[in-house]
Amino acid sequence: MNKILDTVLLLALPASGKSEVRKYLADLSPEVRENDLHLGTTVQLDDFPYVYMMRRIDEELVKFFHSGDSPVKSAKDWDTLNHLIAGMRSVDDKMAELEKSRIFFHSGDSPFKSTKDWGTLINLINEDYADLVAKNISRPASAARHLFERLDRASLKAGEKARLAFLDESVRSVLAKALEKEAGRLLNEKHANYPETLKGKTLVIEFARGGPDGASMPLSAQLGYRYSIGELSSEILEKARILYIWVTPEESRRKNTARTDPDDPGSILHHGVPMEVMFKDYGCDDMDWLQSHAEVKGTVTILAHNEKFNIPIARFDNRVDKTSFIRENKGEWKPGDVKTVHEELKSALDKLAAF
Repeated sequence: MNKILDTVLLLALPASGKSEVRKYLADLSPEVRENDLHLGTTVQLDDFPYVYMMRRIDEELVKFFHSGDSPVKSAKDWDTLNHLIAGMRSVDDKMAELEKSRIFFHSGDSPFKSTKDWGTLINLINEDYADLVAKNISRPASAARHLFERLDRASLKAGEKARLAFLDESVRSVLAKALEKEAGRLLNEKHANYPETLKGKTLVIEFARGGPDGASMPLSAQLGYRYSIGELSSEILEKARILYIWVTPEESRRKNTARTDPDDPGSILHHGVPMEVMFKDYGCDDMDWLQSHAEVKGTVTILAHNEKFNIPIARFDNRVDKTSFIRENKGEWKPGDVKTVHEELKSALDKLAAF
């Protein structure tokens, strides 16, 4: 009987093919997944929906303060919202202050204000994993306010402030109303992802990490895979294997542009990462460095929670694009393309199963 992998960390730069691989795996029969790829029915966790909601929170904050209906007192104790709107000397001054009203990002097309938010995202994954195992169902009066509380809790665990808690109730009320539908959909999708049991299943956890274009190794704190993998819970790390989709940063940027659908910004398959973010957050990554400095060949060595984890890793070589066709309807897939993807996945997953 084939060994079924318990937990696979599906890692790569943006647009490298992670989501396409997930779609391909979901389409396979249980027999093919198990016999060829050592995978049970996949259960999936991903931090992208939280990145999207963080940007949505910022968008609604800017919209609120730009309306001119909000007095300064509506953001008590939040130093970055001082002197909003009133008394601005010019349009440029006004826009600069409006950008300060954002919590998470410098602008709609910019990186995180705080690199600690890479840890915020991982702590949300840890919480999702714990809820998945326990099958915890949340029934909050407001899904949006529930999300705000989760974001603050995860931020505190990452060493950042609980920033949404600083907002005055009048601001939180407006935000919650604007985001209730999207937050409710996210919560419902989380609950719908719970299987009856994880026995015989494979948990796939997807995220992308990196550092600035031209950065030297090792990447500084909070950046890259060394930091984010190390923030995963011990329960995840003890069972984890890494499937790394290998592309160059240049190819990642090309594919990111090609897949972007501005009419579907929240889509797993079709969202686009702003180009400034691609260069500043994903201009390189540290997977080569981690592998070359591993204590055990074929692994990456991660120090976390006062323990050492040598996590097996295998690469799916996508430097020459093998996966973009998966975004199309299955009826348009060419047999030769499907065979190439399947063989590449089998080779990589065989290595992980044999470790």
